[in-house]
Amino acid sequence: MDETSQLMLPLVQAAQAQKHVTVNEAFTRLDGLVHLRLQGLSTSLPPASATDGQVWAVPSGGVNAWAGHDGELAIAANGGWVFVAPQAGWRGWDVSGHRTVQFDGSVWVGDVLASAPSGAASLLRVLEFDHTLSAGATNVTTQLVPSHAMVLAATARVTVAITGSLTGWRLGMNGSDDRFGSGLGLGLGSFARGVLGSPLTSYSDLPLDLTAEGGNFAGGTVRVAVHYLEFTLPSL
Repeated sequence: MDETSQLMLPLVQAAQAQKHVTVNEAFTRLDGLVHLRLQGLSTSLPPASATDGQVWAVPSGGVNAWAGHDGELAIAANGGWVFVAPQAGWRGWDVSGHRTVQFDGSVWVGDVLASAPSGAASLLRVLEFDHTLSAGATNVTTQLVPSHAMVLAATARVTVAITGSLTGWRLGMNGSDDRFGSGLGLGLGSFARGVLGSPLTSYSDLPLDLTAEGGNFAGGTVRVAVHYLEFTLPSL
């Protein structure tokens, strides 16, 4: 046997010369794969420079040094690349997406709670964005919660103090302007923590509503996070 079955670590052979080369390559693979941190999931062009041990998931259409390695993990090693084929069930951290991902045998899927052999999965996700308030009595976010999602909660934090003639504000969605809180504060660090007793579902994309109380918004910024479940289809 030339390599291990799980992590594909190269093995030193009997009477092998320059054993350190094989051992160092094994350590490089181990360093990249344990506590796997994926620098990218959709980059087909190898980066011009990379630190040893950094890992990319090569998508379909990899080019240059990644050509012919679609679906594999590319581990930066000594100015080049070492490639390992992931196995179904491997988990990692998507560095740019700030989320956990799991390999389902074909692609990396984010935020998986549970999955089926067909690829159907329950996903727990958080949509986070900064909303800069415009003048007026109400604001509707341009960011949307996707259709067929089950919203469990929405939280928010004032990151730039809210100004205007208002005395407070409400955070809502889908016809209820205080679904996630009312009488919310205006100062830096003020927050909302709205947890639903019954999850909210919709068959269309939904924005959030920010409504001024006792006056109008003039300015400020609110960081909003919507916590929701998504359910993916089984494959054919």
